[in-house]
Amino acid sequence: MLLNVQGHDAYCYTGGKTFNPGLPTVVFIHGAQHDHSVWILQTRYFAHHGFNVLAVDLPGHGRSKGAPLGSVETMADWLLALLDTAKVPNAALVGHSMGSLIALETAFRAPDRVGKLALVGTAYPMKVSDALLDASMNNEQMAIDMVNIWSHTSIAHKPSSPGPGFYVMNGNQRLMQRISQLNPAKVFHTDFSACNAYANGEAAAKSVACPTLLLLGKRDMMTPPKATAALSKAISGCRVQHIDNCGHALMAEQPDAVLDSLFGFIAG
Repeated sequence: MLLNVQGHDAYCYTGGKTFNPGLPTVVFIHGAQHDHSVWILQTRYFAHHGFNVLAVDLPGHGRSKGAPLGSVETMADWLLALLDTAKVPNAALVGHSMGSLIALETAFRAPDRVGKLALVGTAYPMKVSDALLDASMNNEQMAIDMVNIWSHTSIAHKPSSPGPGFYVMNGNQRLMQRISQLNPAKVFHTDFSACNAYANGEAAAKSVACPTLLLLGKRDMMTPPKATAALSKAISGCRVQHIDNCGHALMAEQPDAVLDSLFGFIAG
């Protein structure tokens, strides 16, 4: 589905179903140098089990036009504008990594618009090392390689991949390379800089009033579980769940476990 948001086409994957205003809506928000496709399994299941799905491509990513946005705050404003255009008064938000910060900031800016909040592979502060910031600006392929290695555990490597003939790490690498090919702007650097600079996380977390799930990979090296301490303390009554045998790429390494957790939380 294409929507015109802030003067540019914005693409939303609807899980293979036509958007139905009468159904509850779940919005899925991808992380840095990604697009809606990281949520394929989860979004299709939700769409075929009683929910509207809007899996967005952020500006400058995937099929959405416009320049990549330079801060978490402007991305949250864009997401609210998208909900306005889609005529969605209230939604559950599911965000991965950078997307989790966008979801959190959106809930801070418009608490009446967010019914539930699921923060996947999250952390606050979400600091990015100087070496990775530099690589994302000056040697994008090196940055892709670094993130790809750090985002996966040994279960993703051949021959232990749970899906025969499917190479998890290569799929993630090709997606990040494709984002670079589609947009000559420094998307990776823009995304990482936005994560690194975001400073409103604690205030936003303290303001959250809706049910919230923190879904974390036990072996995550990009956003290690211990880095969620500030969020879990600040969000009143939040549920924290850890998934075994996966790192930062939770949806690829443990897709069924992620789906079960998200659907149980949002539909329950």
